[in-house]
Amino acid sequence: MEFAKLIKIVGDEPIFEAGLLLAGDVNKNDVHRQLSRWTKAGKLYKLRRGVYTLAPPFQKVKPHPFLVANCMVRASYVSCQSAMAYYGIIPEHVEVTISVTTMRPARWKTPLGTYEYHHVQTDFLHGYKLTELGMGQSAFVATPEKALLDFIYLQPGSDSLDYLKELRLQNLDRLSLSKLNRWAQITNRQKLLRATTLILQLAETEAKDYTKL
Repeated sequence: MEFAKLIKIVGDEPIFEAGLLLAGDVNKNDVHRQLSRWTKAGKLYKLRRGVYTLAPPFQKVKPHPFLVANCMVRASYVSCQSAMAYYGIIPEHVEVTISVTTMRPARWKTPLGTYEYHHVQTDFLHGYKLTELGMGQSAFVATPEKALLDFIYLQPGSDSLDYLKELRLQNLDRLSLSKLNRWAQITNRQKLLRATTLILQLAETEAKDYTKL
């Protein structure tokens, strides 16, 4: 296969899988060897086994980090600090794109950034939605409430008031506090129940401070 043919097939896709090129009467070994050559030549970025994206200047659409995260591990959604920063609940930009999954924990460094995956139990895999990211891209991202609960669930000591204050939580009016409280009740995990009570207190304080402005 010539590189021009590859661009014709995947040029409009931010990310593609090697399996897309293996349909029909093709030699699978030849395809994989060619992908390896193009990667070494800097024409492709290999994100993980079987997952690629065109490298500049051949890349028409820059993949959004959240889309990359979903494609790297299919049974996952973006959450925790990455989703919290996306919604403006914490002020800091997060360099690593963080997701949760029922699969094994993993961390990959790629030419497009670092991607981290945290394991949760199956009953905790909810509270996410398909989110439009612009440029025709979309990805599964936790809701603001679930992103915060996922973070608390995964981080040791995150159910203390001092810890939550260090996060510098903001824009808590963007949360559905009733949904946050309901989900914490459903999980019946004492850590989440304690943290939710404290978050409700912080939200009340933030609302009072806003009215004073």
